[in-house]
Amino acid sequence: MSVRDLILKKLEEKGEVKSSEIVKATGYSRAYVNRYFKELREEGILLQIGKANKAKYIPATEEIILKERKSINKIHRILNNVNLHEDEVFNGIKRQSGIVEGLSGNVSSILEYAFTEMLNNAIEHSESKKVEIIIERRTNNIIFEVRDRGIGIFNNIMNKKGLSSEMDAIQDLLKGKQTTAPSYHSGEGIFFTSRIGDILTIQSSLKKIIFDNLIGDIFVRDVKSTQGTRVLFSISLDSTGDINKVFKRYSDNNYEFSRTEVAIKLYAVDVNYISRSQARRVLTGLENFKTIILDFREIDTIGQAFADEIFRVWKMKNSRVNIIFKNANENVLFMIKRATSEE
Repeated sequence: MSVRDLILKKLEEKGEVKSSEIVKATGYSRAYVNRYFKELREEGILLQIGKANKAKYIPATEEIILKERKSINKIHRILNNVNLHEDEVFNGIKRQSGIVEGLSGNVSSILEYAFTEMLNNAIEHSESKKVEIIIERRTNNIIFEVRDRGIGIFNNIMNKKGLSSEMDAIQDLLKGKQTTAPSYHSGEGIFFTSRIGDILTIQSSLKKIIFDNLIGDIFVRDVKSTQGTRVLFSISLDSTGDINKVFKRYSDNNYEFSRTEVAIKLYAVDVNYISRSQARRVLTGLENFKTIILDFREIDTIGQAFADEIFRVWKMKNSRVNIIFKNANENVLFMIKRATSEE
């Protein structure tokens, strides 16, 4: 009898099984046996109750799920990306676990929005046959991971937008309203998700973006090659974040996504000042917004040409767009004032 069949036989006889029982019965190592338990969990056949060596496994029937639901604080699934719907997956998590049980309204809304948006991206853009999800409620927070083995988010943007590097793709992505499928999406999912939780990381190919709202900053890191895309999200159980306030901050009176924020430091890689060509990269696609906020934090100085391109040349062509800047030091402010005084 195979290990898988033995596990299912024990379940039928006793209603539950532990990995130690299968190890003892077969003589195989715990690591080898646990591979089969993992497969059965991912197929939705088993539920794991407890952790590590104390874990027990029970059949994932609807009746048992309802009975044990509150004690289930982690779900791990590998989903076939065929007719997959993000809202149905999230509703299944609510039915099958206690992960969202008793959450405050604001945290529940943030979690649902972030999870469904990130899963939707994997479903519709990754070209991956399978999508892996992990969601877990811990003592102080809830984390989730969405991972695919597809084309990779940065490669996808590079291919669809004709960009030459992953860094160009990241810069394009962070502006919002930048989507590889404009007929179906507004391109706002990652933009808003990056602003409503505590931490969001997006890793693909050789780069990782970290949105750290606990300290209010964005980082880009080099990483080992990653197939597909891996998204990690975290929200504190006692978060005071308000998703509606975030929407309003970047929307106009008609609830249109009309306001964006750009971190200029991401365009200053390996240079001592910011030039006209970099200004054009900053501005690409921003004509679709009514208000642009340029954040000059960590920028020591900018070139006269950079300031001129944004605050005079581009502004003349896009007079309806309101440009706001913040965190400008004395050097940056001097160049901005010089450019605007020449209008």
